[in-house]
Amino acid sequence: MTPVAAASSVTPEIVTPNALRRFLLYCGVVSPLIYIGADVLAAMRWANYSYTSQTVSELMAIGAPSRPLIVAAFAAFGALSIAFGAGVCFASAGRRSLQITSVLFIIHHVAGLIGCVLFPIHMRGSKGTLSDTMHIIITAALVLLMLLYMAFGSMAAGAKFRWYSITTMGLLMLFGALAGMQGPNLASNLPTPWLGVEERINIYASLLWTVVFAFFLLREEKSGKMLAAIHASR
Repeated sequence: MTPVAAASSVTPEIVTPNALRRFLLYCGVVSPLIYIGADVLAAMRWANYSYTSQTVSELMAIGAPSRPLIVAAFAAFGALSIAFGAGVCFASAGRRSLQITSVLFIIHHVAGLIGCVLFPIHMRGSKGTLSDTMHIIITAALVLLMLLYMAFGSMAAGAKFRWYSITTMGLLMLFGALAGMQGPNLASNLPTPWLGVEERINIYASLLWTVVFAFFLLREEKSGKMLAAIHASR
């Protein structure tokens, strides 16, 4: 049965979840825009903040003037990202790679919310506490989860998306290593030239991957392939 024929024979019980699934998948397009907008606006509201040499974590640091804005915006970003993760699960149509991607994506963004809200770092020059240590641990876990969900997500599309994902993961590892090399200077309150740029290349590359992945699933939905797969799996 062709995708179009299968889609036309789908019962109303499947069509209604289809609308919800599209909404959840569009959350993967909107959430990165919220993150980038919050990052830019928060940096603009902190007069002495350096977008090129300071990290995003410093925008949400304890005592930072940008923290209220960042926490509110990142809470919205996290909620929409978790919704997108659920959409990936609903769009999986029994494909194990997408199911695993969904779980890893949701865990990643739940952990990100915990790090932002419950375990922020302190501003430079302040004495570190358990909150700073936990933030570093969570950040390391986020990087690992990110690489994993990209790897599994890349298996669900064609060769072009797979190579795009591999390139993105390579970029993350390269600039993650460069940013990590400046960790001691950050801890010692020393200059960290280009740290903000290195970190944001990583973050924005991962956000772009999410948008591309969301559009792939939405295109699959529009073409009828997803509905056909769901219909066939029932």
